[in-house]
Amino acid sequence: MSKRIDELRARVKELPTDSGVYLMKSNQDKIIYVGKAKDIRSRVRSYFQDKKHISAKTVYLVGQIHQIDYLITKTEVEAYLLEASLIKKHRPKYNIRLKDDRSYPYIRCSAQDKFPRFYLYRKVKPDGAYYFGPYTSGLHVRDTIRFLIARFRFATVLMGL
Repeated sequence: MSKRIDELRARVKELPTDSGVYLMKSNQDKIIYVGKAKDIRSRVRSYFQDKKHISAKTVYLVGQIHQIDYLITKTEVEAYLLEASLIKKHRPKYNIRLKDDRSYPYIRCSAQDKFPRFYLYRKVKPDGAYYFGPYTSGLHVRDTIRFLIARFRFATVLMGL
């Protein structure tokens, strides 16, 4: 195991310092953890610190890693969205948050109506409406819709707002 850890540490030195997403894989090439980082190399290096500085869960995770891959993104927000998407798709064993089956919220504008309305929707449908998103927080979507209603005096018959 020590040889593999040393090989992984050497691999970490080759990782980019860009923002992006890193994928930790098992010996069966299965994704076991997905993470995002402003600086991929620095973030992944933190997993290989002295054991007294990291949690028992992280020590166990590191023991399962056989390969580390990465995807570079242009921004941290893009990395956040990609991380969430990959977690939902692959359902890695060590990612606890974001594993629920909820989809991302969108703002739906019912433009085909005489008086357009805004709604929070979690599925984009080909129904003639305009969809904006996806967003990472339903709470922020609701706040945005409230702002649009107040600022532009849109119809206020909204689901749960």
